[in-house]
Amino acid sequence: MNEISTMYPEDQLERYDLLKKQLSAILEGEHNVIANLANASALLNEAITDINWVGFYLINNGELLLGPFQGKVACVHIALGRGVCGTAALDNKTQLVMDVHEFPGHIACDSASNSEVVVPLRYNGKVVGVLDIDSPLLSRFNEIDAREFEEIAKIIEESCDWA
Repeated sequence: MNEISTMYPEDQLERYDLLKKQLSAILEGEHNVIANLANASALLNEAITDINWVGFYLINNGELLLGPFQGKVACVHIALGRGVCGTAALDNKTQLVMDVHEFPGHIACDSASNSEVVVPLRYNGKVVGVLDIDSPLLSRFNEIDAREFEEIAKIIEESCDWA
């Protein structure tokens, strides 16, 4: 566990409540997509335990293109419908994957990743990107994590000028 994560409450819901308040404060008054995604990925990386990658992919020319992130070097281009991120973007639905090795068409950008949650980011109901969080632990994420990441995505969606 990193040093900063120890300042967060042990209780999962309390941790997310604090994280959402911090994210809202960090993004307040800023509307630039890249700046906000960069700060959001840094904050999430510090606050969420047992993860090895957190970041964003944005829709660009009909595919997902790597955006701001924290972690190892990542895949740059992902086709819509391919892997966990591409599936979340194409289906416009959060993907909660307990074991990525069992996910059809999984893209292994980091072979250390074993579980993943991907949440679509929307503007006017249309997917503009995804929030992607990977963990080296199997079954690291649960339904509560997925729901809280969806709320985090909403904070990000509302803070950015996607037009």
